[in-house]
Amino acid sequence: MKQAIAILDSGVGGLTVVREVMRQLPREEIIYFGDTARAPYGPRDPQEVRQFTREIVAYLMQYDPKMIVIACNTATAVALDDIRAMVDVPVVGVIHPGARAAIKITRSNRIGVIGTVGTIRSDAYRIALESISPMVEVYSLACPDFVPLVEQGLYRSEEALHVVERSLEPLRGLPLDCLILGCTHYPFLADSISQVMGNDVRLISSAEETAREISTILYQTGRLERTVELPVHRFFCSGQPVTFQTIARQWLGNQIEVCPVVWQVPQIS
Repeated sequence: MKQAIAILDSGVGGLTVVREVMRQLPREEIIYFGDTARAPYGPRDPQEVRQFTREIVAYLMQYDPKMIVIACNTATAVALDDIRAMVDVPVVGVIHPGARAAIKITRSNRIGVIGTVGTIRSDAYRIALESISPMVEVYSLACPDFVPLVEQGLYRSEEALHVVERSLEPLRGLPLDCLILGCTHYPFLADSISQVMGNDVRLISSAEETAREISTILYQTGRLERTVELPVHRFFCSGQPVTFQTIARQWLGNQIEVCPVVWQVPQIS
């Protein structure tokens, strides 16, 4: 029986990971859950984020996935170990893949990181980067106004460019050569971020490296999908299904059906 890769996020941001998984692993079936009713996670208390993540994972486990992907940097920072202890399938986060991608690209060892308040407060990227290369200099900045723009579908608007310009002002002129988009929502704003930071600063999204890690784990465990039939993907959200569907169609280019979720969450003993 075909088993899916379960991917979760606080909202639509994890669709950036979904798109890359679809590109690299086109035979794999995806079950996606965006917690759009409770986004954003960044300003929330870490214990609350851990509880929300546990609830979503418990919901997804009823579909018997072969892997859980926490496609939310805030949830990865505070809940990754908790979820790994909770389930008996591989669990992948997005922080270490993003850090590895930046280390591969940087030439100056000066790396910027932007993320939610929760992700930046956790210092998870600095820890991950320094665990790979102790020579790096890390410049971190919280950008709390970015996620609401994306969740409202305003990421291509003139307002978005103004918000990005204002938010990134503390990083402009610093001697960094790459910038980690430390929130899976931020690639939606990549054009505006690149315009503000300039061509000399490479933008790093964790999506490509995360998909590569998923592929490696599935290959090593003998669980890569081999069937030739096209997969059927399922997308769930906890609120605002019309907005979610619109954004998903724009980003993924697929006609997908979105199912609102009632929070009657199965428990894992």
